[in-house]
Amino acid sequence: MKQMLIITGPQGSGNHVFSKVLALHQDVSGWKELLTNYWIAHDHEPFSECWNTPSLIHSIDWSLCNNYVTSISCPYASNGVVTIPKYKEFIEALEKFNIKVKVAIIGRDQNILTYQQQRVRDRISLTDFNESLEYLMTLNPVFISQELLYLYKGKYLQSLSKQLNFPIAHTDPRLNSILSDDANKKYFKETDRQELDSLVRKVSGIKDTI
Repeated sequence: MKQMLIITGPQGSGNHVFSKVLALHQDVSGWKELLTNYWIAHDHEPFSECWNTPSLIHSIDWSLCNNYVTSISCPYASNGVVTIPKYKEFIEALEKFNIKVKVAIIGRDQNILTYQQQRVRDRISLTDFNESLEYLMTLNPVFISQELLYLYKGKYLQSLSKQLNFPIAHTDPRLNSILSDDANKKYFKETDRQELDSLVRKVSGIKDTI
């Protein structure tokens, strides 16, 4: 049976990096163009036209393989217009076409998301995704994490493949290039010493000379 993995999350949550990673497996039809381009707008994602016109699913070539992945940002810009994907209609159309649907919801630090959305789009769009979350929760989604992806890399992807029962490349050497620049790093700076630091150092057997 053919299956579609839908990865989705708020704007800036990691749709592009997960799209690149999930397109690596030879048995998966995904957003292959991203493997040779750093960034592409979401309205150019291979299934983007189907998100809001689900009837177009019938025009897709389903003979390529048995495993497909689509990356949906919520909201996304369609020809410059802020657009909420029609999740329910899209998924129902896939199921009518005998495509098994799996959903993975991407998470990222909430502070980074609000900073990024305000900086890039002049508005915080988290509420737009949260309004769609109620329906998505009925689909028994798996929650996935940008932070865990950068932290554990291939080992995390190996675990994720088992959770989703979906082919994910976790030893591909291209992973090192995709994950070489942690997108969160620019949001952080080292903090000053905190109140409990000396106590923690003491119980850890470290002599505090400051």
